[in-house]
Amino acid sequence: MTGLVWVIPVGLIVGLAVGSLGAGGSILTVPALVYLLGQSPVQATTGSLIIAGITALVGAIPHHLAGNVRLAAGVVFGLVGVTGSLLGAKLASGVAPSLLLTLFAILMLAVAAAMVRQIRAGEGPDASTVHEHRRPLALILSAIVVGLLTGFFGVGGGFAVVPALVLALHLPITAAVGTSLVVIVINSASALAGRLGNGVELDWTVLLGFAAFSVAGSLLGQRLTTKVSSRNLTIAFTIMLVTIAGYMLAMNVPAVMG
Repeated sequence: MTGLVWVIPVGLIVGLAVGSLGAGGSILTVPALVYLLGQSPVQATTGSLIIAGITALVGAIPHHLAGNVRLAAGVVFGLVGVTGSLLGAKLASGVAPSLLLTLFAILMLAVAAAMVRQIRAGEGPDASTVHEHRRPLALILSAIVVGLLTGFFGVGGGFAVVPALVLALHLPITAAVGTSLVVIVINSASALAGRLGNGVELDWTVLLGFAAFSVAGSLLGQRLTTKVSSRNLTIAFTIMLVTIAGYMLAMNVPAVMG
């Protein structure tokens, strides 16, 4: 029961990241479930899919009302990525817990590095530099890769979906953020379907409570963007990612090295 105290603050933080940055919040869910709530890596990466999916589903509603969701594009991107998400879920089931967490920490550092580049650039990718004939191939490849990441690590993949939609479909950043939520829902659902058949036991009280506060945080995060610059939010989130990833590597690399 002591661990349940963490559900409220961590759920809010994850939601704030999703609502204010448009992506990245779910990558905090797995380490929170493992180190603060005592779940196994397999339970955490599976439960994270539920939290990410619910948060994205609810978060997509205000984006849709604001006209920022390209539903057809999101559905196509998500369905193309289903193969990758199912494959990722199957691969994760055979990976040792310490190795899974080590790889997850490396993914967190990769996301942090991408955010540092975004901070230095000051803006998102310039979609005008992408040639028209490359878009279908870029869409397929990026959808499969995002699905693979979702299935294997239990993350929503928004940090990869948003730039992929900008580059592959030339969507404006606001539409890419809104549309990415549709993709996250589809990828999370398909990856979850691939994992539930492996006998994973889930604590639904924790997961649904976490998801509820994550949803609340995402709604607050959308308002936060009007008061705090996205640059400062990104810097704070990047520091958090690097710190948590460093801790995870320190805890798991010795076990991996054997």
